[in-house]
Amino acid sequence: MNTETSSHPPNLIQAFLLIALAIASLVGGAAAALYVDGLACLAVALAGFGGYLAFFAAALSRFGGDWDRWREPDSEWRSGVRPSLRRSRGSGALRLAATTILSAAVALPLVGEEAPTPAPTPTPAPVAAVSPAPAEKPWYQEISVNGFLSVWYEYNTNRPASSRNQYRVFDYDDNTVNVDAAEIVVQKTLEKPGDVGFRVDAVAGAVARVSSAAGLFQGQDFDLQQATVSWIAPVGSGLRLDFGKFITHMGNELIEGYDGWNDNATRSFVFGFAIPFTHTGLKATTSFGDQLTAMLVLCNGWDVVQDNNSGKSVGTQLVWTPSKAVTITGNYIGGPEQANTSGNWRNVGNVVAQWKATDRTVFTLELTYGGEPNLLPTGETATWSGIVGYARLGLSDHFALNLRGEYFADPDGVRTGVSQYLKEVTLTPEWKISSHFLVRADFRLDWSNRDVFQKKSGFTSTQPTLLADVIYAF
Repeated sequence: MNTETSSHPPNLIQAFLLIALAIASLVGGAAAALYVDGLACLAVALAGFGGYLAFFAAALSRFGGDWDRWREPDSEWRSGVRPSLRRSRGSGALRLAATTILSAAVALPLVGEEAPTPAPTPTPAPVAAVSPAPAEKPWYQEISVNGFLSVWYEYNTNRPASSRNQYRVFDYDDNTVNVDAAEIVVQKTLEKPGDVGFRVDAVAGAVARVSSAAGLFQGQDFDLQQATVSWIAPVGSGLRLDFGKFITHMGNELIEGYDGWNDNATRSFVFGFAIPFTHTGLKATTSFGDQLTAMLVLCNGWDVVQDNNSGKSVGTQLVWTPSKAVTITGNYIGGPEQANTSGNWRNVGNVVAQWKATDRTVFTLELTYGGEPNLLPTGETATWSGIVGYARLGLSDHFALNLRGEYFADPDGVRTGVSQYLKEVTLTPEWKISSHFLVRADFRLDWSNRDVFQKKSGFTSTQPTLLADVIYAF
């Protein structure tokens, strides 16, 4: 019996539908994977890819080797005989390999496309780091130690038999090397309202012997020159209160120390005889803007720690700085200084005007007037006064010339012990070797309207001296 051979090709429509399903499965799986995370994303993607492989393999099976045999004239297909099972299995293996290769070729361009990038999650603003509070310094790190040393040699051309210079304040020894001052300062400084501190100045030498106060090391070669406890009260711009023993606010010249020394090595008559050295009591200081500073002092009196009467002395200071070049200071001290009486106030006023012509050239003028009642046999008020002019000419950062001229009147003799009028001129060349080391020399001539200066065994009206001074401060 003859069998008819089919003249129709495989079902192309069915094959193309399977290819469309394969692509749809691949794209759908990739799209669904965009909306899930982690393992769920991987599972959806693999499912889509697996569906793609399955549909694409089914489509290829519709084309298979039967398509090729249908085109061959001697094929079994056209002769109406079905392919043998063995050959059919071999052709299946080839079709599986072809399916895998073609599936991968079609899938790679789709899978390789980048998925749409999701909108970035806003990064939260960084939290500002909180700086830890600075550790409080140990108390001993807030304490500073400073020092000052002045050593000099002086020669008096009068060659006094007593080896003493007359009417000198600290440089009273002739033809000898002497320690003017060896000082150590221990302090805790104050900077702002609320701060509490202290200062202790311990000094030895000629300065200590003369400036020491009654009731504390008086007349000895050692002194507590200053010993104060201080507090800046939170009042206005800050009200500084110092309680204890401190150097006077009167005058232009200083009892020298690490934080300041004079242009001349020797001291003026006004410094030695017209004003006090130190006070013991309370000092209050404040400022009113950048130009005005005021101070009030309530103390035992002149150069006394143990008061000699029941009264107290009052001191004031007003510093006016109208410009960077000009400073005018007004000083006053008044109170009972005579023993066992609270009357007979001693009053002294002092004005210091300074003009800084340049950074190296400075001119200063000092005026002083004082009086005290019931010191004279007649019961009248004794008076004294002085005027001192200073000029500093800086030749360089290391060299300077300092000139001082002075007139001091003690008509009643209550300050020097002799009714007289003293004058002096001092020239001081200065060599600043470093910020800590200074060398200077004084060429000084004193004279009086009286023969009060010793010359050998006699007396004369003039006293010429030469002094060399070496200073080290830290």
